[in-house]
Amino acid sequence: MERIEHRACFGGWQDVYRHRSEALRCDMNVGVYLPPQAAHGPCPALYWLSGLTCTEQNFITKAGAQRYAAEHGLILVAPDTSPRGDDVADAEGYDLGKGAGFYVNATQAPWAERYRMYDYIVDELPAWIEANFPATGARAISGHSMGGHGALTIALRNPGRYRSVSAFSPIVAPTQVPWGEKAFAAYLGDDREAWKQYDAVELVGSAKEKLPLLVDQGDADEFLETQLRPRLLEAACEAAGHPLTLRMQPGYDHSYYFISSFIGEHIAWHAAAMK
Repeated sequence: MERIEHRACFGGWQDVYRHRSEALRCDMNVGVYLPPQAAHGPCPALYWLSGLTCTEQNFITKAGAQRYAAEHGLILVAPDTSPRGDDVADAEGYDLGKGAGFYVNATQAPWAERYRMYDYIVDELPAWIEANFPATGARAISGHSMGGHGALTIALRNPGRYRSVSAFSPIVAPTQVPWGEKAFAAYLGDDREAWKQYDAVELVGSAKEKLPLLVDQGDADEFLETQLRPRLLEAACEAAGHPLTLRMQPGYDHSYYFISSFIGEHIAWHAAAMK
């Protein structure tokens, strides 16, 4: 692995590393914030999954999360959103291919060769973090939009793996909205039953762990009714008896202005769960 950025930040260090991913068969960039407490002993880790078009840079430069991670003693891990490289399959538009991995394991050509973001996030990335950084093994997961979808589905499918989960503006039912339908048809093929393993609304009914879900959603989000549809998750959680805190935030949109306004509360939520 190679450290390619190293900046002092709130008493700790905001770094970016490049490492080889065997799951994705390419080099990946990962933002790692080490709080000041990490100089004295291991700390729990919060994994952040970003949304469409993003890299590791969006969260670490726009969310203002380091201030709160330093306060609570959390490592922040912010990976890229897809495999990268000149020989990695891509497509026209922003919602498929590079920058749009959707945190699934693709099964269809040409995507299946590299697009295995589910395996990367669930297994390879935490193993790499815990082998190379002062991390305790206590994990939480969060994300925005496509990354909120990833955080919710990964937490629901992996009981005991995470102490807490939250999301900003998540795509809660990708099998029912245009972003998800386009991506899943390409990555997973035409079998809609196979899509359900990556759909939070479908997963809550069979979740083996009732891990409480915290979701913040802006009511001025331009994608609210067409792509995000948080009320579908609310109804599914109510039917399944799954704990959900859905906060509709007046006036907020889909941007990092929204995320930065509430990221401190999310980090406090995760810190309390990981103590």
